[in-house]
Amino acid sequence: EIGEPTISINFMVNTSPFAGLEGEFVTSRQIRDRLFKELLANVALRVEETGSTDSFKVSGRGELHLSILIETMRREGYEFAISRPEVIYKTIDGKKHEPIEFLTLDVGDAYIGAVMESIGRRKGELKNMGNSHSGNTRLEFEIPSRGLIGYRSDFLTMTRGTGLMNYVFSSYQPYKGEISARTKGALISLCTGESVTFSLHNIQERGTLFLGAGEKVYEGMVIGAHSRSNDLVVNACKKKQLSNMRSSGADEALTLTPPKQMSLEEAVSFLGEDELLEVTPKSIRLRKRFLNETDRKRTSKQKSS
Repeated sequence: EIGEPTISINFMVNTSPFAGLEGEFVTSRQIRDRLFKELLANVALRVEETGSTDSFKVSGRGELHLSILIETMRREGYEFAISRPEVIYKTIDGKKHEPIEFLTLDVGDAYIGAVMESIGRRKGELKNMGNSHSGNTRLEFEIPSRGLIGYRSDFLTMTRGTGLMNYVFSSYQPYKGEISARTKGALISLCTGESVTFSLHNIQERGTLFLGAGEKVYEGMVIGAHSRSNDLVVNACKKKQLSNMRSSGADEALTLTPPKQMSLEEAVSFLGEDELLEVTPKSIRLRKRFLNETDRKRTSKQKSS
């Protein structure tokens, strides 16, 4: 029996200022044809047309299942945008139910405490614990599908790359409650242009950068993760003002911390509700759904009211 889809992502036509510069196939018709062609071989996938002609709802068996499709399409020359992954809920006997995964982890004894704490924050329940054949400890959990979004990279970091992770769909169970979303806000570009070392040197004190100097940015593009929970608009294109006054140390070379190069899976798991991921054959860019700051403020006010 083929497992039901548990997670959905919206595939959309790329509408950023850099749209069409790197991709070969960019129109909604080309994206639609490619998605429906995938259904012929990918039996666990579901593709639905939405109310908009530029957006398609694609449902799959998990984050990795959909990430493979995204990576395959970008390597074939497709350019598009995707939304944050959403879990597919069901209403059973008038109550909200969500998909639960049976998760198996093989970890070294030194990492058991950190792993169990992280799973607990994601509403996981320990079902079994024993010795693994490889000398590690095997942990078995039941955990909501939404709790696994973005967990693979965290797990590998915690176990120094030595942990093994496997999961399979278990059943639909009553809603487990809220799971804390990401704790960091975004560093958002104020202008369109080219990033400058002078600006990035000041910005890197506010959080973690996703790009280095000399890279093209546009207004509304997410260029880093803020160290606090709120979003921060920054100017990454501001150059140093030249003057005829010189002081000692004024011309010292500025050094930047190497930017964090996010993989496709990490970028998908980082996405917020008001953000999109721009996927092209050459690059992956995070951006806000509304590029203009005024539009973002207006939308947030409407939601809060």
